[in-house]
Amino acid sequence: MPQTRILYVEDNEDLRDSIAMLLEEEPGYAVRVCASGEEGLALLAQDDCDILITDVGLPGLSGVELAQQVLARKPAQHVLLCSGYDMGGELAALGPHVHALTKPFEVDALEQLLHKMVASLGKA
Repeated sequence: MPQTRILYVEDNEDLRDSIAMLLEEEPGYAVRVCASGEEGLALLAQDDCDILITDVGLPGLSGVELAQQVLARKPAQHVLLCSGYDMGGELAALGPHVHALTKPFEVDALEQLLHKMVASLGKA
């Protein structure tokens, strides 16, 4: 079974390291991490991903702006936005493959949502 390529963009180093470590424990995930939307765009220009997980409140290019730019290039991109507030109606405008997780979230909630996203990719 091919690995699910995940790009995780988070400016909080402790959170980024913790979540990346948890994701890397999953045998089916190949995880790359970075700290900014700009860095995320640069990484995606070099190598695509199956799922983009990004914090919304990034310095510079926000997670929503990052998602919009990626979705403009690849409308079927699966995106998970992590935010301290409820994204509500904003998600529908971004497309059918965009999901949100409200911070702080339980690791189980992240894992369940990722499993659902991977299943919809046809890799599960």
